[in-house]
Amino acid sequence: MRVRQTRSPHRFRTEAEFVQWLRRQTTVAARALRLGIGDDAALVRPARNRDVVLKADLSIEGVHFARDIHPARAVGHRALARPLSDVAAMGGTPRFALLSLAMTEEVNRAWIEQFYAGFRALAERAGVALIGGDTAISPAQMMADVMVVGEVPRARALRRSGARPGDQIFVTGRLGASALGLRLLRSPRHSGRAPQARAAVRAHLYPEPRCALGRYLLVHRLASACIDISDGLSIDLHHLCEASRVGAWVWEELIPTAGGPLASRPEALSLALEGGEDYELLFTVPPRWAGRVPARWAGVPLTRLGEIRRPRGVTLIAADGHARTLQPSGYDHFRPRSPRSARPASQKASAGAGLEASSRRRTGDRTPHAAHQLGQLGASPMKL
Repeated sequence: MRVRQTRSPHRFRTEAEFVQWLRRQTTVAARALRLGIGDDAALVRPARNRDVVLKADLSIEGVHFARDIHPARAVGHRALARPLSDVAAMGGTPRFALLSLAMTEEVNRAWIEQFYAGFRALAERAGVALIGGDTAISPAQMMADVMVVGEVPRARALRRSGARPGDQIFVTGRLGASALGLRLLRSPRHSGRAPQARAAVRAHLYPEPRCALGRYLLVHRLASACIDISDGLSIDLHHLCEASRVGAWVWEELIPTAGGPLASRPEALSLALEGGEDYELLFTVPPRWAGRVPARWAGVPLTRLGEIRRPRGVTLIAADGHARTLQPSGYDHFRPRSPRSARPASQKASAGAGLEASSRRRTGDRTPHAAHQLGQLGASPMKL
């Protein structure tokens, strides 16, 4: 339905007016939807032979976004991108979304319209229908709670717990771009003119969940385990290893970092390990199938960076073979630290802050070089 463009008043006068406006914004048709926005609850009819995937994510002002640096359209986009990325990590197809939005008194209609514009644009690309939610006025900060409902073939969902010793570790895209973008947005010297700077800022403001790529991994039965990188490579790899009861070796030189001339290699590595909010997929592949993983898929690079090992713990191996223990140093809401959206770049740990020297640093006791280790599988040391 085409919405007639009129000059928006400063605020919605009533909740009913807001709901009527919201119903006109819903443009994605869904065959399984029986009843959407406007009744007490939505009704959907699940498909046969499918498991339902459910995921909810909060976006809280001062924690996940700050209105002084995040445009309303980006806040809406990011609020939906977070749960979409989790559905992608399970190989699911997102179908519906419910959005509960708590607004403060000073937020005007223009901001709300832009928030929903960002949310709706991503929903349309992902084929997701907004079917309900809730609204309220908050006395403190703003908050958006988004639930995504998806589906996956019965008993086929990708999980964190399927990795086995010998499996190869892959990641999509380049890591640390979002954290670099946030650093640039917080910098008073940021101009955003350089192509690398624009790319980093966009990666932070408008991340792209890898929904289609997650389904590709599922359909082609490539991934033994999968997780999305929302809190940083170091902590999310630990999550996958803990769920699978295994450990991992990661070759530092193979980690695909972002930044180019905007960050030194140590800085870029720190952002990749600890920055978070990249919403890329980290997945493992049995060695017999590793050669089937393409170097790029729909323009997204797929990089092999390590191997699952039987001993617990994650080890980071430098180019010279020295090995260090990689601690889970990404974002954790229960650790005392600055909010993730508001923390200045200077508060980020220096490169290698999550690393501890291991006993393998003794002279002559080194881990195999990445090129040698991955070359045994008949593949390029950088990418398949």
